[in-house]
Amino acid sequence: MSLSPFDHPFLSGLFGDPELAGLLSARAEIEAMVAFEIALAAAQAECGVIPQADAEAIAGLETKYTADFEGLKSGLGRDGVVAPEMVKQMRSALGDQAARSLHFGATSQDVVDTSLVVRLKLITAILATRIAAVEKALAHLSDRFGGRKLMARTRMQDALEITVADRIADWTAPLARHRQRLEEIEERLLVVQYGGAVGILEKLGEDGPRVTRALAERLGLGFTEKPWHNQRDAIVEFSGWLGLVSGSLGKIGQDIAMMAQNAPRDVVLTGGGGSSAMPHKSNPVAAEVLVTLARYVAGSSGTMAQSLVHEQERSGAAWTLEWLVLPQMILATGSSLLLAIRLLDSVDGMGQG
Repeated sequence: MSLSPFDHPFLSGLFGDPELAGLLSARAEIEAMVAFEIALAAAQAECGVIPQADAEAIAGLETKYTADFEGLKSGLGRDGVVAPEMVKQMRSALGDQAARSLHFGATSQDVVDTSLVVRLKLITAILATRIAAVEKALAHLSDRFGGRKLMARTRMQDALEITVADRIADWTAPLARHRQRLEEIEERLLVVQYGGAVGILEKLGEDGPRVTRALAERLGLGFTEKPWHNQRDAIVEFSGWLGLVSGSLGKIGQDIAMMAQNAPRDVVLTGGGGSSAMPHKSNPVAAEVLVTLARYVAGSSGTMAQSLVHEQERSGAAWTLEWLVLPQMILATGSSLLLAIRLLDSVDGMGQG
């Protein structure tokens, strides 16, 4: 039985997001770490740092290496990070010479951080597509019902008459800004991490920047002259963006939940949730869960901000904090987008005709 609502046997019925969960799984993380090691060896061979034959042998790990997850679990418990045990397992699948070339000049954080960023590239593309789908669903509702009248409410009191299109426009505008923000954030977020023990690539000397650039090109990531292992602002900026997206969806959910009240019945939903005690009820479940997830991600954003405090060249504590919080925020935001699409598709009427 899982303690996480995102893969719980029945709570996942509300919160689950199998597509994003797959990219955040242990198996996906290891596959991305193997991809890093293969790309690193190829980049180093290209720059004359290791023999080409070693890079070719390391490339074979894509099919030859099968992770021993029990060993990885024990290793992480001992080392505080999965990479040392994983590299040990991979070396055992290579000959002596290629084993010495594997992971050359790298440190555990290089592998783990770049594995995260490789997967974030896929994750951000999915999130952007889902935001566009929410915008499309809102535009469809505006086309259907936009000319109808609604009573605007300020501080939950009747104010002045508006149209359905006015309210939908308020829901839509932040989503377009969030897509634009994501494009800007990706330039800072989707950047390869390769710095070695303390961020100076001490084993590569003058070859360091060339190898890093070649590594980034192979992984389809950005490149910076200075590694970012103790500069977590891009990760925290992304987590803040997740809070913005889920918060905007929570606003839509809150409004629809209130509009769905028996009086004044400003929105009609199909397929609402039932009650075990009151069969006549049709509860706006998806709308309510959008509010729940918005509050969850907002609270988690504050915790993620604490991971900015990396002491000196590396922090085990701040880094580990990210592992506890960021995946849950991604899943919560992904789930919010799926719920929003489902909720908007269930709208059968809005406003007064």
